[in-house]
Amino acid sequence: MPMLKDPSRKYKKFPAFNLPNRQWPSRSLDKAPRWLATDLRDGNQSLPDPMSIEEKDLYFAKLVEIGYKEIEVAFPSASQIDFDFTRKCVAAAPDDVWIQVLSPCREDLIRRTIESLKGAKKAIVHLYLATSECFRRVVFGMSEEESIELVTRCTNLVRSLTKDDPSQAGTQWQYEFSPETFSDTSAEYVIKICEAVKAAWGPTEDEKIIFNLPATVEMSTPNVYADQIEFFCTNVTEREKICVSLHPHNDRGCAVAAAELAQMAGADRVEGCLFGNGERTGNVDLVTLALNLYTQGISPHVDFSDLVSVIKVVEQCNKIPVAERAPYGGQLVVCAFSGSHQDAIKKGFNTRTELVKARIADGSAQSEDDVAWQIPYLPLDPKDIGRTYEAVIRVNSQSGKGGAAWIILTKLGLDLPRGLQIAFSKIVQVEAEKAGRELKASEIESLFTNSYLQSKFVLKNYDTVRIDEQNRKFTGVVELDGRETVLSGVGNGPISAFTNALSNGFGVKVEVWDYKEHAIGQGSNVKASTFIEIKVDNNTKKWGVGIHEDVVQASILSILSAFAGVL
Repeated sequence: MPMLKDPSRKYKKFPAFNLPNRQWPSRSLDKAPRWLATDLRDGNQSLPDPMSIEEKDLYFAKLVEIGYKEIEVAFPSASQIDFDFTRKCVAAAPDDVWIQVLSPCREDLIRRTIESLKGAKKAIVHLYLATSECFRRVVFGMSEEESIELVTRCTNLVRSLTKDDPSQAGTQWQYEFSPETFSDTSAEYVIKICEAVKAAWGPTEDEKIIFNLPATVEMSTPNVYADQIEFFCTNVTEREKICVSLHPHNDRGCAVAAAELAQMAGADRVEGCLFGNGERTGNVDLVTLALNLYTQGISPHVDFSDLVSVIKVVEQCNKIPVAERAPYGGQLVVCAFSGSHQDAIKKGFNTRTELVKARIADGSAQSEDDVAWQIPYLPLDPKDIGRTYEAVIRVNSQSGKGGAAWIILTKLGLDLPRGLQIAFSKIVQVEAEKAGRELKASEIESLFTNSYLQSKFVLKNYDTVRIDEQNRKFTGVVELDGRETVLSGVGNGPISAFTNALSNGFGVKVEVWDYKEHAIGQGSNVKASTFIEIKVDNNTKKWGVGIHEDVVQASILSILSAFAGVL
């Protein structure tokens, strides 16, 4: 046999980080970070077809609506379009929203960048320089000292053009510096270059400098990134004057984990894009990070309660679909096709409904939001992201009894007993296999109605009277295929009297094998729903369903529904 191709020898293991007294593994997340949405800059530059001005306007408005207070809008020196869009954002931004722009460490580009922010209420100037040995040697041909001299000179220029310029006093300024390729740079050198930048800018506790520490290319497991962040946070001086920001990329598929662990390690801020857009495999997904906080009982301070509208804007502007299995946002992530999952979810909702009623009744809760969410397979309530419960369970040939039963509960208000769930699931499975696809909720509803609620029998009239202390007599008329049959029978109750009458009228023994009932509706509109399984003398069993204001008539209709299925 030919040997399998194995190119592993050309790659080297990312070195372990020596942090003997690391603290982050014993910590947990307890608050939301500062967020920076970089969709309009970092996300936009990675699109095959960059956004138009109209699309950028739409996207910016949606980010503001969601609640982002720091938005990186452009690379103003890169093109006239980016410059002009920055000017539009300066004019349109609410008073509490910071406009952030990016520039490399070049004097002419820095001047052009700051020019684009003229008149802004709140502005963040973001400079970057790649600091790893690989980039300094291969890309720039610069030494460590030359890099420090460059960023110090550029920081001084930004300062002179912004907070030190009296003509710029109407703008509140922040400064951000990114040692690009941070995660592949010597930790000691990162501290050294950032200390030089900090000294040049002169931050205070009230006006912090932002040091953004990016995993420009994700090269290690998330714990190593967390170690690097903790080392920076504990070794940089004047930590109280610094906002430590994260910018994890997703090359290894671990950006969300890296961002969460790095926050435990001391970071204050996270940069990313909605649904993880960005170069290569993208930036960290801000939607996933934010909604993960809900599952820990923490408010993210951004609003994804109408996630469907967010998806619409993102897909329209990025021209990239949100994957069907994308966390929280994908069309299928709050859906269950597996029978065992469906059954567990249905039971979970039933249990929650009763618990909420009980808690409100005893005064320990004011609303369902006061009752802890605990539903099997659903870490987040679908309605909190604008999804309906109807979409939670979807039915195909792989689904079990719980899926179809959930559809009937949500559509018709009928809580089917276990035996009827099993019987109906067989009907649904046959139909799904015949169709070769998922069945729509309306199709499942029609299957149920045709199978159990549209009996071939018509109950023309009936009466039950007590004939002694133990027995009742049933008399009535039913019609089948245009032919009327007079029924008469005796039993110890109205239902047994009716089955005896049915046995007499059609010459087969009919007995009730299982019986369940519950009310549907409220107040004057309440009806009884009955679910009855009958057995006829050849041991054939069949379920029927009846709905009526009178529970006796509902039971009679249920038995007729079942009996029609065995004739």
